[in-house]
Amino acid sequence: MNFETSVSARQGARRAPWVLSAALLLAVPGAWAQAGDAKAMLKAMSDYVGRQKTIELSFDSDIEVITPSLEKIQFTNSGEALLQRPNKLRAHRVGGYADVALSFDGKTVSILGKHLNAYTQFDAPGSVDQLFEALRAGHGVALPFADLLLTNSYEALVAGVMEAKHVGRGVIDGRECEHLAFRNFDTDWQLWVEAGASPIPRKMVITSKTLNSAPQYTLRVKTWKTDVKPAPDAFVFVPPAKAQRLSPDALIGLDELPAEASTGARK
Repeated sequence: MNFETSVSARQGARRAPWVLSAALLLAVPGAWAQAGDAKAMLKAMSDYVGRQKTIELSFDSDIEVITPSLEKIQFTNSGEALLQRPNKLRAHRVGGYADVALSFDGKTVSILGKHLNAYTQFDAPGSVDQLFEALRAGHGVALPFADLLLTNSYEALVAGVMEAKHVGRGVIDGRECEHLAFRNFDTDWQLWVEAGASPIPRKMVITSKTLNSAPQYTLRVKTWKTDVKPAPDAFVFVPPAKAQRLSPDALIGLDELPAEASTGARK
């Protein structure tokens, strides 16, 4: 055995336990808890969130697109939201290409594009749950994180799930979390739920399996409060001076991606 072969062998021997452990974990389904455990943890998260009358949170999000030259580009945003059940919501998201605020007072939705000094309004009487559905169905707004805030998020999240796993424990911003993984027909998605008496959703990753290079949407919850007393005017919308009113069909102009980004890879 020459010197180069000997060094290579020693390096391989040092790596072998780690490689073997990873291979066994990926190869043996028994290394993960059963699907029932993952779904039970998801249900506990859903029940906890659904019981909260008010939720105030802040978040960071990333969305990936694939360019025509097959380059993967990631765009980042930050935001915050204040929800008061059953029918009040205020949210704000800012990134490099959009600065958007939403207000819902139980009757009217107001969406302001601060970067455009333009806004749109439309009637949407009902609950916050119904608002999320209306934004998706009628206006093409994806809102992937909104499912986690529904009164009964479990029902919406497990629809279409073909496989569920409890991967184990992870740590998000110093908080120990249960790591859950789910498979749908066209997406894989992961959820990290804070362990303990307050199963708060701390991180979500959605991977598109039917799109080239499998782009992902990622969201991290930075802060979460439930002992909030909103001010009386917290959900009142007053348009800025000289702001232009747009048609609700113009919501596409309030996107979080630049206009030239590939639409085929959006989440």
